Amino acid sequence: MKNLENTPKIYVGTYGQYNDGSLFGKWFDLSDYSDSKAFYKDCYEYHRNEFLPELMFQDWEYIPDFLISESWLHEDTFRYFEITDEMDEDRAEAFEIYCSSIVLWPSNGNDLDETLQGFEESYQGYFSGTIKDPELEFTYQYIEDTGMLSDVPELLQRYFDYEAFARDLFLEGYSEYDGHVFADY
Repeated sequence: MKNLENTPKIYVGTYGQYNDGSLFGKWFDLSDYSDSKAFYKDCYEYHRNEFLPELMFQDWEYIPDFLISESWLHEDTFRYFEITDEMDEDRAEAFEIYCSSIVLWPSNGNDLDETLQGFEESYQGYFSGTIKDPELEFTYQYIEDTGMLSDVPELLQRYFDYEAFARDLFLEGYSEYDGHVFADY
């Protein structure tokens, strides 16, 4: 959880207090914990004045919705943040997109390591710079990387329709989300 400005936090109250009309709780900074066991221990300790408190996550910041709900924190949340902390910002954003929009992890039943492996195989990169169209920018890179036009005379290369080829690539084979390109496997 390297970015202290965007540190994941959860406001933890209890259903008992909420049902009594109170929003009493506390913000817990997840960067203070190494795992969910320590986090839950502190939550229960904070609400020790209640007999068997039923924790309620009333609000959260910088935690993807697929990892949390009002009464649930996914068991791999801390591992997810360990993994994304090792990535640069673009790659971490792409991994969140991959989990939430492409493979629908964790509801797909895969474990986090399988999901990470699939992401590594699928992710092609972030394209949003020079051309302003991520799909077209990826297509230029794809053609250069594959050497597709390397045996074509330069005079004829000028007539290649990159836009049409980009449409074909993204109709079947690749997907783009906010500048991030993924291979469809």
